[in-house]
Formats: sequence, structure tokens, C-alpha cells
Amino acid sequence: MPRFRIDELDTIYPRLAPQLEKIVVCKVGLPNAVLEEACQVAWGQLALRRPEVAPGHELPWLATTAIRAARRLMHAGRDDLSLDDEEQQEHLIELGAVVPGPESAVEVRGRLAAVLELPARQRRMVLMHGAGYGYVEIAERTGDSLRTVERQLLRAKQQLRAFV
Repeated sequence: MPRFRIDELDTIYPRLAPQLEKIVVCKVGLPNAVLEEACQVAWGQLALRRPEVAPGHELPWLATTAIRAARRLMHAGRDDLSLDDEEQQEHLIELGAVVPGPESAVEVRGRLAAVLELPARQRRMVLMHGAGYGYVEIAERTGDSLRTVERQLLRAKQQLRAFV
């Protein structure tokens, strides 16, 4: 088995990367973030399996690998975060806890703590609303009526205002 050299990958990446993205976009319609991740997965796999891929056959191998990765990513339901799982909610909040400056760190942490104190149903809806879901989308995803979503978010907002 021929030995893999990293400089081989450095020479073929600039040439094949744009072609790979075009192929994957044509085969699987997906958002740019998923496209980029799928292509990077394929390049990572090529780095690991380079000796197994015949010279000159890198592009078809990369395309097949990237398309499979893209389909796995799409089927994994990456944006279907379980908002019922308390651990995932806390992780989601920690990811959003980037503060613009040290003077506002205490205020931001207080607001995040207040969100965690909300009842589970309200917390789930507040997190969804904060993630950009509209009232109708929240109602569809939770199975609640639009009026229930409005009431729950209103109550949550009132509680959060009282906390701050």
C-alpha cells in the first residue's frame, strides 16, 4: 500500500474543492452550512483513506462521500434539537451566552438564569422564540394552539421582566 503524504492533499484541494461543491449542490439541495460540513467530512475521510483511493479517482470518491455525509446530516435532524431535554437546553443557553463586554456579563447571566427558572413549557417556547421561530411555527412544533403560545410567551415575558 502506497504511503500517504499530506502535501498530496495540499496540491489537489485547491483544484478539486470548487468542483466537489458544485457536484454536491447539484445532487443534494441543502443549505450552505450543511454543504460545507459535508465536503469537509469528505476531505477528512480522504485524508484518512488516501492510500485506498486510486490516483485520479479522488473527485468521484470525494463526491460520493460528501453526498452520503450530506444525506446523513440532513436526516440527523440537526435543527430538531429536543427542547424537552433539560441538558440540551442548558447547553443551548451556554452557547448563546457570548457577551459583548465584561460589564454586561452579570446582566446576561442573570437573564439566562431567569430563563432556566421558567416552567418547562414556557422555557421551551422562549428558547424556540429566541432561536427565531415565530408564534405560528412554535404552535405547529409544540402542538399547542396559537393562542396558547401567545399566552405562554406573554407570561414568560412578564416573569422575565419581573426578574430583571
